[in-house]
Amino acid sequence: MWRELAPLGRDSGSGGYRRYAWTAADADCRAWFRAQAEARGLAYELDRNGNQWAWLGDPLAGDAVVTGSHLDSVPDGGAFDGPLGVVSSFAALDELRRRGARFSRPLALTNFGDEEGARFGLACVGSRLTAGQLTAEQAHELRDGDGITLPRAMETAGYDPSTLGPDPERLARIGAFIELHVEQGRALDLSGDPVGIASAIWPHGRWRFDFRGEANHAGTTRLTDRRDPMLTYAETVLAARREAELAGALATFGKISVEPNGVNAIPSLVRGWLDSRAADQPALDTVVAGIEAAARACADRAGIELSVVRESFTPVVEFEHALRDELGKILGQRPGGAAPVPVLGTGAGHDAGILSGSIPTAMLFVRNPTGVSHSPAEYAAEDDCVAGVLALADVLEGLACA
Repeated sequence: MWRELAPLGRDSGSGGYRRYAWTAADADCRAWFRAQAEARGLAYELDRNGNQWAWLGDPLAGDAVVTGSHLDSVPDGGAFDGPLGVVSSFAALDELRRRGARFSRPLALTNFGDEEGARFGLACVGSRLTAGQLTAEQAHELRDGDGITLPRAMETAGYDPSTLGPDPERLARIGAFIELHVEQGRALDLSGDPVGIASAIWPHGRWRFDFRGEANHAGTTRLTDRRDPMLTYAETVLAARREAELAGALATFGKISVEPNGVNAIPSLVRGWLDSRAADQPALDTVVAGIEAAARACADRAGIELSVVRESFTPVVEFEHALRDELGKILGQRPGGAAPVPVLGTGAGHDAGILSGSIPTAMLFVRNPTGVSHSPAEYAAEDDCVAGVLALADVLEGLACA
């Protein structure tokens, strides 16, 4: 499975993945998922929001156990973020069938669409729509960098966007959702454990900073006569680092757009996107407020107009304690599993976090020896991936089998 999936959407120059929502690479990944489902005799289904499902048992019976993740990527992302969870879900089912497990609850494997938000700027679009955290009207307004709307992109890919919207009936049939994911950090590497259980997802969001100045000639305009928004943006980037360090949080300006974007032209507009995350809401509020205050002070001194728009936000997610504890109990009862499985938090968002407000969710993490993620250097050793599959199989057996 891993060998078949690996070439899809991979850029030959960077070695990273460009699996953006509703593109040819996304279509190839979706076809791969459907082929895997049908090869195992599972009932394949595409829901109203473009998420893929593969069912073992009656989808309408209720109290289903669901596992999976996503197949899309950030620009030049790694091979493991998302796909490891999807591949592992099929592998875990294969393992349970090898064991002769008898299922007492329906089981579903899923691929949620547009989790990374690389094309339309909003993360977890598929799960947000399903959970009602994104309305159909809001989804119809999403545009990519070329001005193409989400509905138009779906139509071009052969899907009907008229069905977009909340799916409470589907969520009501799910008793638990378990997402396996490569760890995006080094906690497991430092503890020496191949697999861990998620405790919570830090609150996080994305903010757009628009710095408006005055376009002018780079070779004839005196420095003292310039209203250069790039300078204010640069000072804001440095302020973000300072504020994050003071608050014990994270802050990153990772995307920038410049107009008119000429080598010999002073910019008229610099637009930068801030990603910020913290262990709790007060810390996040403090760091974002500090960054904005610093940006406004600098803009006022330089005669730059500044507007700040929050484009997305996810509050702190505490995974349901009962389900989290059940995972720990199941994994702790395995042969050689006397030592407790580590429980750790994460600053990365996931579909499981979005769905946690509607259904019981939990996450398993697989060790990442470098801690690198959202990069072609993202990695997990084969032995650890196998350990993740076996842990997921044990959890599914404990939850869904007689």
